[in-house]
Amino acid sequence: MKKLFAVLALTASPAMAETVAEVGVDWVGNDIVVEAIHDPKVQGVTCHLAYFSRSVIDRLSQGNWFEDPSNSAIECAQTGPITLGDISKSEDGEDVFSESRSLIFKSLRVKRIYDEKNQVLIYLAHANELSEGSAKMSISTVPIRSVAPAAQ
Repeated sequence: MKKLFAVLALTASPAMAETVAEVGVDWVGNDIVVEAIHDPKVQGVTCHLAYFSRSVIDRLSQGNWFEDPSNSAIECAQTGPITLGDISKSEDGEDVFSESRSLIFKSLRVKRIYDEKNQVLIYLAHANELSEGSAKMSISTVPIRSVAPAAQ
């Protein structure tokens, strides 16, 4: 089931995620998954996103087959020279990554917001739910000390 969600999510994602770790948290097989996400429009920035992945046993016992929790954590770092591509400068930011957390209604998203005045890239991880919304979020910032010009 988890593999199906990953395949569906990656086909629609602006950025690809690479699994770095799966940490078992209990005897029923629930895991915390850590993924590396390379921003497709900003070279030199890598984000690590951690989220909870429910096991088949947990899904059977809870009776909710098609949904994972919205909780996530993100940390981003400069991993090379930063080169800004054609990024959005709007206050709404731009989707960098999206992964389904339920069959239809919920996704885990990472948005990039460019704080041009302070020369900082802000990465916001949050759940996107149609019915109730979600206040569960995590934020990480990457200061831009010197930016290489984008290749033309």
